[in-house]
Amino acid sequence: MHRLADRVHLEELTKIGILRGNIDDMVKVHLGAVFMPHGLGHLLGIDVHDVGGYPEGVERIDLPGLRSLRTARVLVQGMVLTVEPGIYFIDHLLDQALADPAQACFINNDVLARFRGFGGVRIEDDIAVTANGMELLTCVPRTVEEIEAFMTEGQGNPKSFASVSSQSSDP
Repeated sequence: MHRLADRVHLEELTKIGILRGNIDDMVKVHLGAVFMPHGLGHLLGIDVHDVGGYPEGVERIDLPGLRSLRTARVLVQGMVLTVEPGIYFIDHLLDQALADPAQACFINNDVLARFRGFGGVRIEDDIAVTANGMELLTCVPRTVEEIEAFMTEGQGNPKSFASVSSQSSDP
């Protein structure tokens, strides 16, 4: 799932012009780890970052991005975990990528410059693994309209999130 999130990030960064080139070639040079240097998620339980992600016999993958995974185990029904992809613009990591010809060839530095200093964003969902997939446990605003309505409410203009979310066409 982490690798899929990397691919989606690279595709989206290409669509907005920060990156250019072949996504498969970007994956080969671990370009996704420049923008998402953290793991995709972690188990939840007694602790926020619960233990058990690497039971005996499950080894860490020592590759950029993947070495930060908090679990590589097979998930089973009843487990609860986070799924939190993120995109960050961290100067140190960007500078390293720009100094590496294998990665720099994909980066459109003119477009990237507009995002330096932005920081980043991470969206966290909490899920429970079920017999047939997963159950989403997170109920937060997701669309631009929902987020703006939520922010308006926080500024003292009451508008219930429930009324906004009932209007959403998103699942």
